[in-house]
Amino acid sequence: MFSDNKKPRPMNEFGGQPNRIEKNTKIKGEITSEADFRIDGKLEGNVTTSGKVVIGKDGYINGKVECVNADIEGRFNGELIVKDLLSLKSSATIEGTVSVAKLAVEPGATFNAACTMGKAGATASKTESIKKNEPAKAS
Repeated sequence: MFSDNKKPRPMNEFGGQPNRIEKNTKIKGEITSEADFRIDGKLEGNVTTSGKVVIGKDGYINGKVECVNADIEGRFNGELIVKDLLSLKSSATIEGTVSVAKLAVEPGATFNAACTMGKAGATASKTESIKKNEPAKAS
């Protein structure tokens, strides 16, 4: 008869609201977080999170993003590495390189990116960086 359904539910698995960069806010730099992240402003730099990244309709990222899931309504330019699901809404514009396990694209989205899909695709960036750091072998 009485339930806990009226309690506000957290938006991420860590029990809190997602981190946010609000509209009309510009940030340059590197962001590392274990929680979800929502960008409605502009970010020039990198985002690394073990959560979800949401780029709102007015949001823009120019840089590198590494996350588990991503929903994009705004614009992205750079390198995007999504370990699970990348969802592009009809207003999304993506340019650069994308590595993703699963991809969902709504009609109307602009996707101008080199894309690698599948479990191997989501780990391709790590493999490439390991190979770049290995010393050259003499034949």
